[in-house]
Amino acid sequence: MTVDLIIIGAIFLVMGFLVGVKKMTWLLAGYNQKRVKDQEKLARLVGGTFGLVGIALGICGVVGFTQVETLLPIALGVILLQVVYVNIKLVE
Repeated sequence: MTVDLIIIGAIFLVMGFLVGVKKMTWLLAGYNQKRVKDQEKLARLVGGTFGLVGIALGICGVVGFTQVETLLPIALGVILLQVVYVNIKLVE
């Protein structure tokens, strides 16, 4: 059991819930409401991605996956790809 991954996963899950379900998009860094075409889609997409990353990190923490230096760059890469997608498709 890796407590660090469980904590990071829980943080991502909470952020995913707040952004995806509660629509607290103001928590996103650099968020400008006037530039986003579809705010509902942005909240669902970012919240869902944060939730999936949180679940994956939490499961890896419970299972005892010890190669954190491999797992975290993959999670950050997924989030980076999402940032690029959002900037191309949803931001004017």
